[in-house]
Amino acid sequence: MAELPGTDRTLDLSRSNGRFTISTLISTEDSGRGPYVQGDTAVYDTSQGNHLTHNNTFYLRTFGYNTVDVVPTYENYANTKISGECKKARPTLADLHSFLKVRSHDSFSQGGIDDATIDGDKKPEGEPVRFGWVKGVMIRCMLNIWGVILYLRLPWITAQAGIALTWVIILMSVTVTTITGLSISAISTNGKVKSGGTYFLISRSLGPELGGSIGLIFAFANAVAVAMHTVGFAETVRDLLLEYDSTIVDPTNDIRIVGIITVTVLLGVSLAGMEWEAKAQVLFFIVIMISFINYLVGTVIPASQEKQAKGFFSYRGDIFAQNFVPNWRGPDGSFFGLFSIFFPSATGILAGANISGDLKDPAVAIPKGTLMAIFWTTISYLVLSATIGSCVIRDASGNVNDTLTVDSMGCEGIACGLGWNFTECAQSQSCRYGLINHYQAMSMVSGFAPLITAGIFGATLSSALACLVSAPKVFQCLCKDQLYPAIGFFGKGYGKNNEPIRGYVLTYFIAVGFILIAELNAIAPIISNFFLCSYALINFSCFHASITNSPGWRPSFRYYSKWAALFGAVISVVIMFLLTWWAALIAIGIVVFLLGYVLYKKPVVNWGSSVQAGSYNMALNYSVGLNEVDDHIKNYRPQCLVLTGPPNFRPALVDFVGTFTKNVSLMICGNVLVLRLASKGHVKWLTKRKIKAFYTEVLAEDLRAGVQILMQASGLGRMKPNILVLGFKKNWQSAHPQTVEEYVGILHLSELSKVLNLIPK
Repeated sequence: MAELPGTDRTLDLSRSNGRFTISTLISTEDSGRGPYVQGDTAVYDTSQGNHLTHNNTFYLRTFGYNTVDVVPTYENYANTKISGECKKARPTLADLHSFLKVRSHDSFSQGGIDDATIDGDKKPEGEPVRFGWVKGVMIRCMLNIWGVILYLRLPWITAQAGIALTWVIILMSVTVTTITGLSISAISTNGKVKSGGTYFLISRSLGPELGGSIGLIFAFANAVAVAMHTVGFAETVRDLLLEYDSTIVDPTNDIRIVGIITVTVLLGVSLAGMEWEAKAQVLFFIVIMISFINYLVGTVIPASQEKQAKGFFSYRGDIFAQNFVPNWRGPDGSFFGLFSIFFPSATGILAGANISGDLKDPAVAIPKGTLMAIFWTTISYLVLSATIGSCVIRDASGNVNDTLTVDSMGCEGIACGLGWNFTECAQSQSCRYGLINHYQAMSMVSGFAPLITAGIFGATLSSALACLVSAPKVFQCLCKDQLYPAIGFFGKGYGKNNEPIRGYVLTYFIAVGFILIAELNAIAPIISNFFLCSYALINFSCFHASITNSPGWRPSFRYYSKWAALFGAVISVVIMFLLTWWAALIAIGIVVFLLGYVLYKKPVVNWGSSVQAGSYNMALNYSVGLNEVDDHIKNYRPQCLVLTGPPNFRPALVDFVGTFTKNVSLMICGNVLVLRLASKGHVKWLTKRKIKAFYTEVLAEDLRAGVQILMQASGLGRMKPNILVLGFKKNWQSAHPQTVEEYVGILHLSELSKVLNLIPK
């Protein structure tokens, strides 16, 4: 190593802060050019005893070592955090490559990469709105998980299945969502996550084929989910209007009118920007929390006579014991029937990941916020089922005159010990109230019923707003990747947050179209299956990336298991068929159709997916496995080394060899470069001609030496050439016989015998 002169540069201690950075290693005069720029031509001579022949001192920033590269930036290392500073994200390849671009000194002065120059996009003026893990992910996921089922169906499920089996149903649903949440956490911490949410996570893990199909149907499912939640809100408003005999037109058209007005207001909130949308979500969250507190307070308030007539007696052990066991009734009175009704209320865990482009640090916010949302919503479901099952009996008439009198005969049921006789309506199953008959049991139990109605409004509107934001965000990323035709128009973003306004409008019209139907019972199972398809592929993405041992799979989130992810993928598919088998077939059919289209079009994208890593692993394993297989005459295949030069120069020779390799034998097109530069595009030419062959080239002084190199270096293990194919000289008819003999005899006889000996006797 040549002895290097020291540098007189003095580091600014206030900037270095005990560590090295790019900004402290580059001087002002060197900031505009890298070590490879031919301005002040830097010729690095590292031979012993020679001195440097240039004036550029860029290489000296490696602390005395004469290397071409500069020391790596401290901030670019994953899992590093300096006290008092935010954790730095691992850079992408674009970030690393952009270091060599020409930039001003100010680009480096912050110790990081200027995002304005990456991928040629100019950073919009003004700072975009970015959210943390609480406001951006946890609250958003909790609001999307909570819905009408929490208020109107969970008490009824508790009455049917009993508290014990209701907890089993809740925990089974949460198991699937928790495993999916762990898979999302692992994928989102494996490198930088951009906008696109679920589509981005799946497409960058499994490739564009599955990612594109799921991205399209997931965006569509979110758009239709806007209509579903809006119709749920409109039906509640319609029921309130019917109670006071003040309908607008008729019950069906009232749903349409209220629904269209509601979704229009939600569109206005979305178009106002993510900041206003986040404020609206916080408002809905506060309303729902107040409704929960109102319900819990109502459970400890002594029951009035009117509430007792409807089955509410506050906390009692005998009521808890009776409601602990199941009491199946009606056509949906089965475990899997109730499971299919409850499971959609456990979904919604992707609401935070879908706005990954609007998060401050997606790699931290998505795992933390998603898992915390699953935890707190699970607690709320368990507490609600246990408390309401301890306070309300299954059957009650609602008649205050059904008190137990002295001459009452044949009184049955737990209400008899509480001074009430509901035997008549219970035996005829005509009771209007009670936990199993009255969907509004939470309103009846609560301290102030209108607050429960406000909670229902908050749950439905927050879910509709979350889906209205998620669908355009996912669709925008899909449009920018241009996997499908005629959708690029909707990929344009506006404003400092790159808002997909065109996507918002498209989602609005899709939602309006389904709101006009005013009856979505037949469409709801399909949407649930689309979400389950996404869960299955997210879990499979995590499993596949782990099992293939891809070098690019290095998630900083370690609390996941590849086998748990595989279980989550399988159980998601099973649940699809348990919910509605015909809807599952439709969902899978659409995914397969979109998958086939992308496979046919073969988009020019390379995202380093785990499918590529898996292909390499399979090829390597099978190639190594061939070493243990002995040759046999039945399995003999002609494995040809064809001296084609550039294959497109001798298409007839390529086609001739292809007639007996028939795309099932090894074919290597060899090219000897004699003092010539290599050219590209030969593999594409072979692929376009539908010839399964390899192309290899060597640089040699003459043809003989080049062919000798090809014979020794071509092939891998058992997959080595056993036939050498030469073409005639172009002028073989007019050439001197001696030149033809020299051309054919480029291989020595002993070398040719080595090839012939490979052919089994």
